[in-house]
Parts: sequence; structure tokens; C-alpha cells
Amino acid sequence: MDEPNGLKLLLSYHVGQEKQQEYYKFVMGQYLPTLQAMGFQMSEAWHTAYGDAPNRLIGLVCNDEDNMNTLLSSAEWESLNEKLEEYVSDLDYKFIRYRGGFQL
Repeated sequence: MDEPNGLKLLLSYHVGQEKQQEYYKFVMGQYLPTLQAMGFQMSEAWHTAYGDAPNRLIGLVCNDEDNMNTLLSSAEWESLNEKLEEYVSDLDYKFIRYRGGFQL
């Protein structure tokens, strides 16, 4: 069986109870649609209910490094993350080779 191609963007962060409504509106109404327009497709969203880890892990996949480089050099990426940080803490992201399934 062939390995899936592309890259996965993994975003992790903590959403506090007091900002969940505003966070949800922003992520669903602006953050994810903008990333999708830039060639990324959401592959998963995880919530951690207990422990010290960030309580959200979002995975988005793209076709190749060109998509990744375009995203990372864009003003939209910086602006989206600045806005996201109004609702979350401990924002972190990384790109990894996409292989399907759950990845950290």
C-alpha cells in the first residue's frame, strides 16, 4: 500500500472555558475557511479532557512544501494566529510528513 503524500500541519493550544464561544466562532468562521482557501484540508480535531497537555490538537493536510511555504510566508498566517491567540494560550504548530491517522 502506498504512503499518503503531503504534509500535515499540527496546531496545539489550550482554550479556556471563558472564551470557548468566541473561539469557536472565529475558528469555524475565519481560521479554518482561510486555511482551506490556501489549500489545506482539516484532517482531525482532538480535545484532551484531562492532564497537562494543551486541550486542542488540530490537524490539517496539504499537498506539498509549496503550500506550506506559501502559508508560512503569508500575512494571513501571521494575522490568523495573532487573532487566535486572543482566545487561546500555549499556541504551537509544526509540519510533519503526512502518513494518515493520528500523529503527534
